[in-house]
Amino acid sequence: MYASNSASQWGSPTAPRKALLIHGLISCSSSWEGVAQLLVAEGFFVVAPNLLGHAWRRGTDYRVSTLAEDLRPYFFNDTSYDVVVGSSLGGTVALSLLQFLPKTKKVTVILLDPPLEREETVEMDQSWVLDAVANGKTTEELVDEFGWSRRDCVIATLGVSMCDRTTVEGIFSHNRPWSFSGLFKNIPPHVKVTVLAADPEAGAICLSEHVPCNIERLNVRVLPGIGHAIQLERPEAIMDAIQLPRAKL
Repeated sequence: MYASNSASQWGSPTAPRKALLIHGLISCSSSWEGVAQLLVAEGFFVVAPNLLGHAWRRGTDYRVSTLAEDLRPYFFNDTSYDVVVGSSLGGTVALSLLQFLPKTKKVTVILLDPPLEREETVEMDQSWVLDAVANGKTTEELVDEFGWSRRDCVIATLGVSMCDRTTVEGIFSHNRPWSFSGLFKNIPPHVKVTVLAADPEAGAICLSEHVPCNIERLNVRVLPGIGHAIQLERPEAIMDAIQLPRAKL
């Protein structure tokens, strides 16, 4: 893996398939380590950018549309991806990127428990995230609370430490009203979108009623017993959604 202030990369740039992974709020590109390794094993070159305001990247405009615009260099010269995955806030950013996806190939877009409609709870959400930044948990505390691997907990604490109060306040204040379900109306013909939602009883942020019905090339799957951090708790669900070609017998 190569890491910088802007992105992490896994695998060979000459691999036959490419994936773009977009992390969530108070996280970082390295949070995709486990999923990226699975993708590399399936022949992917993986790129995971750090969003504005994360991994020491500073900005002044934190609208979701601006976060998406900041990622346009990853599509320079019509660079295309077979798979785009966005986690939480990264899912709403991925939705905003649909218009930028080159039409040269079919693309699978996977959104992990994206916060689509949060206007009624936005103040509570902001308070929770600000507390997480101000009182960041240690690796050991995360291991005890969630049962994630030590690697993932180390990366999670790192992501929080590289994000500050200004970013969090900007994300929430610059995106009012917090409503992004309408972006599903813009799914291009060459794009298929799958929403993997967490279990409402396990802390889901994306509720199935927030995802529009009767939209072509849009599927929704709720993961029973799985919490918001789907890429850490159920990475195989992401791989299943990609629908990799089966090996010939």
